[in-house]
Amino acid sequence: MSPLSGFKRRIIALALTFLSGGSLLLAQEQSATAISQQVKEIFQRAAKAVVKIHGVDEHSEICGTGFFIDPTGTLYTAYTVGGEAGNFTIEFGGKKYPARQLLADIRSGTAMLKVDETTPALPIGKSEELEVATPVVAVGYPLDLRETPSFGMVAGFDQKCLGRYFSTTHLRVNLPTQRGEAGAPLLNKKGEVVGIVVSSLENNSGCYAVPIEAAEKIRSDFVRFGEARHGWVGINVSEAPEPVEGSRAEMTQIMEDTPAARSGIKPGDILLQVGRKKVTRPEDVLNASFFITAGDNVPITVMRGNQRLTFHVQAELHPASKNVPMLSDGTRVPAAADANRSIPLKLESAAQTTP
Repeated sequence: MSPLSGFKRRIIALALTFLSGGSLLLAQEQSATAISQQVKEIFQRAAKAVVKIHGVDEHSEICGTGFFIDPTGTLYTAYTVGGEAGNFTIEFGGKKYPARQLLADIRSGTAMLKVDETTPALPIGKSEELEVATPVVAVGYPLDLRETPSFGMVAGFDQKCLGRYFSTTHLRVNLPTQRGEAGAPLLNKKGEVVGIVVSSLENNSGCYAVPIEAAEKIRSDFVRFGEARHGWVGINVSEAPEPVEGSRAEMTQIMEDTPAARSGIKPGDILLQVGRKKVTRPEDVLNASFFITAGDNVPITVMRGNQRLTFHVQAELHPASKNVPMLSDGTRVPAAADANRSIPLKLESAAQTTP
């Protein structure tokens, strides 16, 4: 083989490498353009139903974000925006309208307001369909500016943060938020609401959002009873030494004179399912318990030895259901300290720090 032919081969190889690199850059640019266009389309559809909220609490003026969920003027926002303030005014369509509070629920971190107008509304999606790295879009009013889209992705599904348990699983999102964006809708690529932004992470590196199913549970209670009806059955759980049927959630205490005690559930039973929620570890009881409504008949499935048993338990009103923050044993905790955090359920575990 002549030196010239070898040189030609190297030139051709370099040219091919350059061309392949250029193709990769072109593909990346096209992908970024497609994502940008998709975010723009979601924003244009959703922004009509997203509103700026003004209110006044005992300390100062409140400014946040909300969004309509039906054409009769019902809207969702974060508890920190609509929970403890009054004299609400919302802005949308270039006009201002008075609004009133329908419900404020500190356990979920959400609130519902109402305006007496015909309004646009956002479609409701399913947070259960989300996975880590699923792209999402938020639309809010940062720093009292115009409505603004933010693009990020789901980073995790957390049941606690900094040692404190949420009352239901929260979506951790790699999406920085600013003051004024609490209450913003979190949207999937179809433009459906899958969560409500309720708090920001340290240094505004991301945010937490309540799954839309949690807010819808509260709305369902309101439609049925005119208030949130958080239920409970009266059990404490800890981690079993070995998994049984895939679950390590062992009943360690059945509280006296509670629905669980009257149903026949016993200490030592391994909890498998509460209602429609499967349980595989003690922390799962937090999320499962959140979706219990007082007065409802809740099927609870356990393993007792080699027997798989299902008990139908009529849930009672949770001690924290009247928006007074309490632990599961009824101990009150300061409301102002963590108004945006949910109420923890007591979990007995040597490795767990009690909130």
